[in-house]
Amino acid sequence: MIFGSTGLTGRFLTELLIKDPRYDKVILFVRKESRNYHGKIQQIVFNPDKIEDIKERIAGDQLFCCLGSTIKKAGSKEEFFKVDHHLIVNIAKASVSNGVKVFSLISSIGANSKTSNFYLNTKGLTEEVLKSLDFENLNILRPSMLLGIRSESRPMEEAGKVVFRILGKLMTGKLKKYRPIHAETVARAMIVAANQNLKVNLLESDKIEDLGITG
Repeated sequence: MIFGSTGLTGRFLTELLIKDPRYDKVILFVRKESRNYHGKIQQIVFNPDKIEDIKERIAGDQLFCCLGSTIKKAGSKEEFFKVDHHLIVNIAKASVSNGVKVFSLISSIGANSKTSNFYLNTKGLTEEVLKSLDFENLNILRPSMLLGIRSESRPMEEAGKVVFRILGKLMTGKLKKYRPIHAETVARAMIVAANQNLKVNLLESDKIEDLGITG
């Protein structure tokens, strides 16, 4: 199952799972159905404000959560918190109730429930709740700046990518985890991690890159 399949990483993840013979069915939870998918794909349309309506349908072997917004896109801190905390937590709780064994989340580098930075604090709080749930395998990925072509325009982010591409080769040692990382690499790492037998697997960006490239 995938939440956030239309996002940057979610699109790569969907294509990789379609090609992966280990997966017979891939269920996409979407706000609007698309007719351009492979026969392995099943789509379930849902309203994020009414997640209870599909609670019983959040059932399967593995769930990949690629949901994520920005305060600017959401419109306010309150709306951002609804998506990046409440919605994700509710999906995770429904997953546990329905016996989902593997849950993989894209969080953010620097996520910390104790920081005063609202964005990173929200990510950290979400991580803490997920760690308290009884998944057999919980994967939390904290990528740095994501490379790839988004379907939406983020001018400041695109400018940042240019700078980080130039500086990336200089980021070694402890700075390596701050290098920009391609969304396809993150998607590949999510699949590898989901098929490992680890109770809680916290992956910083440099480890994501290693896992996504080498498997």
